[in-house]
Amino acid sequence: MIRFEHVTKTFGNGKRVLDDVSFEIAKGEIFTIVGPSGTGKSVTLKHMIRLLTPTSGRVTVGGECVSEATGKALSRIRSRFGYLFQSGALLAWMDVADNVALPLREKTNLTEGEIARRVDAALDAVGLAGEGASMPSDLSGGMQKRAGLARAIVTEPEIVLYDEPTSGLDPVTSRRIDELVSDLSSRLGITSVVVTHDLHSALSISDRIAMLGGGKVLAIEPPASFIRSTIPQARAFLDAQYVTRRGAWEKTTEE
Repeated sequence: MIRFEHVTKTFGNGKRVLDDVSFEIAKGEIFTIVGPSGTGKSVTLKHMIRLLTPTSGRVTVGGECVSEATGKALSRIRSRFGYLFQSGALLAWMDVADNVALPLREKTNLTEGEIARRVDAALDAVGLAGEGASMPSDLSGGMQKRAGLARAIVTEPEIVLYDEPTSGLDPVTSRRIDELVSDLSSRLGITSVVVTHDLHSALSISDRIAMLGGGKVLAIEPPASFIRSTIPQARAFLDAQYVTRRGAWEKTTEE
């Protein structure tokens, strides 16, 4: 579905953020990218929709080379994606319904009736039915994230990119967001790529976890293997968050 082939990204200051990164994400998979700050997690996401272009290497989506695409070809590839920004990125002067409708009004020729139907369906899917008339300032942080997710899925994308979906949320709300990501993936068949510092989230929802460090992929493993990793960087990341085998992933580790 998504393939990175020897991707290197060096910025103008000479800093190499990605260094010969290769991996493949399967259709319908929840693929989570973890690692310390500054290791290229968000940079990796941005390469998938060509907000950034590799210094070398290739990124393909469904066999199409997004890292070389331009014009209509790039727009077509990007239309396959939804994107949940870390902050939710709702426009403060629009109500929730208009925020969710924004990509439909910008990118489609749908009638207002069809847009309203899709917006209601997206809000219902994220547990915000009846909140369309609310303003972003009226919503809690978790509800704002869910409204942002409704906007990400309203175009019925094949792939959703999540940039720190549980950042800034309390543990209970974070777990609700985790459940929502898993539910949308299984119910709608969405391929999900999640960037997070939250290992409890990663271990609970992922099919596979990729650990980045120093611009390189240090490991790609299912949760049951990742939690037992002997790679020093992964071990330090696990230990720093006091991760034990107690959690939603415990059944998996017992198999």
